[in-house]
Amino acid sequence: MEARASAKFLRGSPQKARLVIDMIRGKSVNQALAILRYANKRAALGIEKCVKSAIANANEAAEKANISVDPDDLWLKAAYVDQGPTKNRRRMRPAPQGRAYRERRHFCHVTILVSSDKQDVAAKTDGKAVAAKPAVSKRAKRGGAAAAPRAKRTGSKSEAAEKPTEKKPQKKSSKAAAKLSSALRRKKKTDE
Repeated sequence: MEARASAKFLRGSPQKARLVIDMIRGKSVNQALAILRYANKRAALGIEKCVKSAIANANEAAEKANISVDPDDLWLKAAYVDQGPTKNRRRMRPAPQGRAYRERRHFCHVTILVSSDKQDVAAKTDGKAVAAKPAVSKRAKRGGAAAAPRAKRTGSKSEAAEKPTEKKPQKKSSKAAAKLSSALRRKKKTDE
Protein backbone atom coordinates (compact mmCIF):
# COMPACT_ATOMS: atom_id res chain seq x y z
CA MET A 1 0.00 0.00 0.00
CA GLU A 2 1.42 3.35 -1.04
CA ALA A 3 0.22 6.84 -0.23
CA ARG A 4 1.39 10.25 -1.36
CA ALA A 5 1.23 13.66 0.26
CA SER A 6 2.51 16.98 -0.99
CA ALA A 7 2.96 20.32 0.68
CA LYS A 8 2.92 23.21 -1.80
CA PHE A 9 4.25 26.73 -1.43
CA LEU A 10 6.35 26.16 1.68
CA ARG A 11 8.40 29.21 2.58
CA GLY A 12 12.12 28.76 2.09
CA SER A 13 14.41 27.72 -0.71
CA PRO A 14 14.32 24.20 -2.13
CA GLN A 15 18.04 23.81 -1.49
CA LYS A 16 17.53 24.26 2.25
CA ALA A 17 14.52 21.92 2.28
CA ARG A 18 16.55 19.24 0.46
CA LEU A 19 19.02 19.21 3.36
CA VAL A 20 16.19 18.05 5.64
CA ILE A 21 14.64 15.65 3.10
CA ASP A 22 17.99 13.91 2.57
CA MET A 23 18.12 13.10 6.30
CA ILE A 24 14.80 11.20 6.27
CA ARG A 25 14.67 9.56 2.82
CA GLY A 26 14.42 5.76 3.10
CA LYS A 27 13.83 5.75 6.87
CA SER A 28 10.82 4.34 8.70
CA VAL A 29 8.06 6.79 9.52
CA ASN A 30 8.81 6.80 13.27
CA GLN A 31 12.51 7.49 12.68
CA ALA A 32 11.68 10.24 10.20
CA LEU A 33 9.29 11.97 12.60
CA ALA A 34 11.88 11.79 15.41
CA ILE A 35 14.56 13.28 13.14
CA LEU A 36 12.23 16.05 11.99
CA ARG A 37 11.11 16.92 15.50
CA TYR A 38 14.66 17.58 16.68
CA ALA A 39 16.14 18.93 13.45
CA ASN A 40 17.30 22.50 13.87
CA LYS A 41 15.99 23.64 10.48
CA ARG A 42 13.07 25.88 9.63
CA ALA A 43 11.93 23.60 6.78
CA ALA A 44 11.53 20.65 9.18
CA LEU A 45 8.16 21.86 10.50
CA GLY A 46 6.45 21.90 7.07
CA ILE A 47 8.04 18.59 6.10
CA GLU A 48 6.87 17.02 9.37
CA LYS A 49 3.29 18.07 8.59
CA CYS A 50 3.64 16.55 5.12
CA VAL A 51 4.87 13.21 6.56
CA LYS A 52 1.93 13.11 8.99
CA SER A 53 -0.42 13.85 6.11
CA ALA A 54 1.09 10.97 4.11
CA ILE A 55 0.52 8.62 7.05
CA ALA A 56 -3.11 9.75 7.31
CA ASN A 57 -3.54 9.30 3.54
CA ALA A 58 -2.18 5.73 3.83
CA ASN A 59 -4.63 4.92 6.63
CA GLU A 60 -7.54 6.39 4.66
CA ALA A 61 -6.62 4.49 1.48
CA ALA A 62 -6.27 1.26 3.49
CA GLU A 63 -9.71 1.71 5.04
CA LYS A 64 -11.29 2.33 1.64
CA ALA A 65 -9.63 -0.81 0.25
CA ASN A 66 -10.60 -2.76 3.40
CA ILE A 67 -6.95 -3.53 4.19
CA SER A 68 -5.31 -3.20 7.58
CA VAL A 69 -2.12 -1.12 7.58
CA ASP A 70 -0.03 -0.56 10.67
CA PRO A 71 1.38 2.99 10.63
CA ASP A 72 4.56 1.70 12.30
CA ASP A 73 5.29 -0.48 9.24
CA LEU A 74 5.29 2.49 6.85
CA TRP A 75 8.55 3.85 5.48
CA LEU A 76 9.45 6.77 3.22
CA LYS A 77 9.83 5.26 -0.24
CA ALA A 78 10.41 8.58 -1.99
CA ALA A 79 10.80 12.16 -0.86
CA TYR A 80 11.73 15.07 -3.06
CA VAL A 81 11.59 18.85 -3.22
CA ASP A 82 10.70 20.95 -6.26
CA GLN A 83 11.21 24.64 -6.80
CA GLY A 84 8.20 26.91 -6.39
CA PRO A 85 7.52 30.33 -7.85
CA THR A 86 9.47 33.44 -6.93
CA LYS A 87 7.57 35.86 -9.19
CA ASN A 88 5.47 37.66 -6.58
CA ARG A 89 8.03 37.36 -3.81
CA ARG A 90 10.60 39.86 -5.02
CA ARG A 91 11.69 42.36 -2.41
CA MET A 92 14.04 45.34 -2.52
CA ARG A 93 16.94 45.59 -0.10
CA PRO A 94 18.84 48.82 0.53
CA ALA A 95 22.32 48.88 -0.94
CA PRO A 96 25.22 51.31 -0.73
CA GLN A 97 25.24 54.67 -2.55
CA GLY A 98 21.47 54.92 -2.85
CA ARG A 99 21.05 51.75 -4.88
CA ALA A 100 18.69 48.84 -4.19
CA TYR A 101 19.34 45.12 -4.54
CA ARG A 102 16.48 42.91 -5.71
CA GLU A 103 15.98 39.93 -3.43
CA ARG A 104 14.07 36.85 -4.55
CA ARG A 105 12.22 35.03 -1.79
CA HIS A 106 11.72 31.36 -2.54
CA PHE A 107 8.88 28.84 -2.29
CA CYS A 108 9.26 25.06 -2.53
CA HIS A 109 6.98 22.07 -3.08
CA VAL A 110 7.61 18.92 -0.98
CA THR A 111 6.29 15.51 -2.07
CA ILE A 112 6.50 12.40 0.13
CA LEU A 113 5.58 8.83 -0.82
CA VAL A 114 5.15 6.30 2.00
CA SER A 115 4.84 2.56 1.49
CA SER A 116 4.02 -0.45 3.64
CA ASP A 117 5.87 -2.88 1.34
CA LYS A 118 9.07 -4.44 2.63
CA GLN A 119 12.30 -2.55 2.01
CA ASP A 120 14.75 -4.31 -0.33
CA VAL A 121 18.09 -3.41 1.19
CA ALA A 122 20.00 -6.18 -0.57
CA ALA A 123 18.75 -8.92 -2.87
CA LYS A 124 19.77 -12.35 -1.64
CA THR A 125 20.80 -15.07 -4.06
CA ASP A 126 22.43 -18.38 -3.07
CA GLY A 127 22.83 -17.18 0.51
CA LYS A 128 25.06 -14.29 -0.55
CA ALA A 129 24.04 -10.66 -0.28
CA VAL A 130 24.38 -8.73 -3.50
CA ALA A 131 24.68 -4.97 -3.26
CA ALA A 132 21.81 -3.11 -4.85
CA LYS A 133 22.80 -1.17 -7.96
CA PRO A 134 22.49 2.60 -7.66
CA ALA A 135 20.12 4.36 -9.99
CA VAL A 136 21.71 5.39 -13.27
CA SER A 137 21.63 9.12 -13.94
CA LYS A 138 20.10 10.63 -17.07
CA ARG A 139 23.54 11.75 -18.20
CA ALA A 140 24.89 8.20 -18.00
CA LYS A 141 21.87 6.82 -19.89
CA ARG A 142 22.43 9.31 -22.69
CA GLY A 143 26.00 8.16 -23.14
CA GLY A 144 28.73 10.30 -24.61
CA ALA A 145 31.79 11.71 -22.95
CA ALA A 146 30.08 12.21 -19.59
CA ALA A 147 29.27 8.50 -19.25
CA ALA A 148 32.53 7.14 -20.69
CA PRO A 149 35.12 5.98 -18.17
CA ARG A 150 38.43 7.74 -18.24
CA ALA A 151 41.11 5.78 -20.06
CA LYS A 152 43.91 6.75 -17.69
CA ARG A 153 42.19 5.36 -14.62
CA THR A 154 40.96 2.08 -16.09
CA GLY A 155 44.41 0.48 -16.46
CA SER A 156 45.68 -1.43 -13.44
CA LYS A 157 49.08 -0.95 -11.82
CA SER A 158 50.31 -4.40 -12.89
CA GLU A 159 49.73 -3.53 -16.56
CA ALA A 160 51.71 -0.33 -16.13
CA ALA A 161 54.59 -2.26 -14.54
CA GLU A 162 54.77 -4.73 -17.45
CA LYS A 163 55.25 -2.05 -20.10
CA PRO A 164 58.89 -1.25 -20.85
CA THR A 165 59.95 2.13 -19.66
CA GLU A 166 60.72 4.55 -22.42
CA LYS A 167 63.32 7.27 -22.05
CA LYS A 168 61.65 10.59 -21.74
CA PRO A 169 63.19 13.46 -23.64
CA GLN A 170 64.89 15.96 -21.38
CA LYS A 171 63.28 19.31 -20.97
CA LYS A 172 64.83 22.27 -22.70
CA SER A 173 66.69 24.47 -20.33
CA SER A 174 65.93 28.12 -19.97
CA LYS A 175 67.99 30.87 -21.64
CA ALA A 176 69.71 31.82 -18.40
CA ALA A 177 70.76 28.23 -17.77
CA ALA A 178 72.03 27.94 -21.35
CA LYS A 179 74.16 31.08 -21.00
CA LEU A 180 75.56 29.85 -17.69
CA SER A 181 76.48 26.44 -19.09
CA SER A 182 78.14 27.97 -22.16
CA ALA A 183 80.11 30.35 -19.93
CA LEU A 184 81.28 27.42 -17.79
CA ARG A 185 82.36 25.51 -20.91
CA ARG A 186 84.36 28.51 -22.12
CA LYS A 187 85.99 28.83 -18.72
CA LYS A 188 86.98 25.13 -18.75
CA LYS A 189 88.55 25.55 -22.21
CA THR A 190 90.57 28.56 -21.09
CA ASP A 191 91.75 26.74 -17.91
CA GLU A 192 93.01 23.74 -19.93
